[in-house]
Amino acid sequence: MARKPESESSRLDDAARAGWLYYIAGNTQDEIASKLGISRQTAQRLVSLAVSAKLIKVRLDHPIAHCLDLSQKLKDKFGLVLCEVVPADPASSSTMLGVAEATAAELERRLESRDPIVVALGSGRTLRAAAEQLPPMDCPQHKIVSLVGNIATDGSASFYDVITRVADAVRAPHYPMPVPVIANSVGEKKLLLAQKPVKHVIDLARMADVTFVGVGHLGDKAPLLQDGFVNRDEMRALMKAGAIGEVLGWAFDRSGRMVEGLTNERVASVAMEQPAKRLVIGAAMGIAKVEALVGALVGRIISGLITNETTAERVLRH
Repeated sequence: MARKPESESSRLDDAARAGWLYYIAGNTQDEIASKLGISRQTAQRLVSLAVSAKLIKVRLDHPIAHCLDLSQKLKDKFGLVLCEVVPADPASSSTMLGVAEATAAELERRLESRDPIVVALGSGRTLRAAAEQLPPMDCPQHKIVSLVGNIATDGSASFYDVITRVADAVRAPHYPMPVPVIANSVGEKKLLLAQKPVKHVIDLARMADVTFVGVGHLGDKAPLLQDGFVNRDEMRALMKAGAIGEVLGWAFDRSGRMVEGLTNERVASVAMEQPAKRLVIGAAMGIAKVEALVGALVGRIISGLITNETTAERVLRH
């Protein structure tokens, strides 16, 4: 069978989403327009297309229906403000396929605002992949601010820096965090955070209208270890203390509580609010991330989630 052109496939995805919101979730066309960021007329056309394309029968006959159901269940269970669940490819070994694209789409939608906003960004593989998906934009009205430094204790720069790539793509003023992810000592951290440019970046980050972060797991294959931000002994000490995940270098346990002492004493990234008072979107997928995602959700470190259906299913069963 010939594959549908990408534009047609995207249109059917939009129709499936609108159809689910109308026929299953019981939204009005005005509510659909508001949630999807489209006009009421477009919402009406998409709902009609869902019927004419035979996506709607007794149930929504489209793969995205399962994703929408999972999204709603995650929202209900964890009180999320936003949740996007993308289809999973069982044959793929990627740890970001679909999630990076969905994260880029959400970021792009925010940046399309004519009103000035502050967007705060973490770092890592998924967010970097999302940054590379962004189309060229002209957004001088917005500010892009980093929540985390991109320097290891030995002075080397992280390959997975995000803020510069996003700022280059959308041509917006950006504010990097000029500190290491984890300082060498508590004293060094205090000195770094007392610097006027650093304090300005932290203040700006705390005003962010929307924040995007990665959610990392711990262990021998954890990015925090592989990228040189912690050593093997420090990683083992965190895990012995009950840590199961990290956001911006801040390690937390199964309940989402920040681990006391250890490397958390020296993390120079912007401290996470608990519960998150603004929209903080975590972007992550994969079996290795499930436990960390559950901790971040239970602890309300994040108030939004972008993941894939396999990960969502495991989080809900956890």
